[in-house]
Amino acid sequence: MSEGPAGTPEALKLREQAYVGYTRSLLANEIKPGQFITQRELVAITGLPLGAIRELVPRLEAEGLIRTAPHRGMQVPQVDINLVRNAFQFRLFLEEAAVRIFARSAPAGLVATIRQRHEAVLARHNAGEDAGLMEEAEATDLLLHEAVIDHLGNEIVSNAYRVNWIKIKLIRLAETRLYVTMIPQVMGEHMKIIEAVERRDEDAAAHAMADHIGIARQRAVNI
Repeated sequence: MSEGPAGTPEALKLREQAYVGYTRSLLANEIKPGQFITQRELVAITGLPLGAIRELVPRLEAEGLIRTAPHRGMQVPQVDINLVRNAFQFRLFLEEAAVRIFARSAPAGLVATIRQRHEAVLARHNAGEDAGLMEEAEATDLLLHEAVIDHLGNEIVSNAYRVNWIKIKLIRLAETRLYVTMIPQVMGEHMKIIEAVERRDEDAAAHAMADHIGIARQRAVNI
C-alpha cells in the first residue's frame, strides 16, 4: 500500500485510519489492557503500513493510549485504580461545568430527541427486548454526554473528552456485570439530568451529572 509523503492528504488519511483501527481493536478487546505489543503486530491488526503505525505511536503516547516501556516495547494502558481515578476526575471536571451551559442554552428540539431516545431504551428494556438493546443503550448513553460536551462548541474540549471516553470504555470492559441489567439505573440517572435541563435548572443539572458520574466511578472502583 502506497502511503505518500508525510503530511500529504493520503498520509494523513492513513494515520487516521491507523488510529481508528487501533482504538476499535482496543475496545473490541482484541488488544488487551496491559498487553505488550510491537509495531509489526499493530500492522497486522490494522492492516496498514508500518510508516503509518510509526507516525501513530506518538499520538497514542500523547493521549495515554499506549506507553513505551524501556527494553520491553509498547504497552497498552492497564485498568487500575489510577486510570479509574484520573479518567473519572477529568470527566467530572468537564461535564459538571458543561451541563450548566447545556441547561442554559441547549435547543429544546435536541433535548426532546435525547429524552425520546432514553424513553425508547427503557420501553424496550421493560418489554424484555434484549436483542441489540445493550448497543442501543450505550449509544444513547453516549448521545447525552457528547451532546453536553459538543454544545460548548470547543473542538479541543470535544477531542479531549473523546480520548477520555475511550479510557472509560476500557474500564467498563473490565467489568463482569452485564450492562443490560444496569439500564434502568443508568437511564434513570440520565433522566434526572434531562429533566433538570428541560427546566433550565443549571444547579440541578450539575448536581445530577455529578451524582451520575460519582455512581459510575464507584462501580468502576468495585470491578
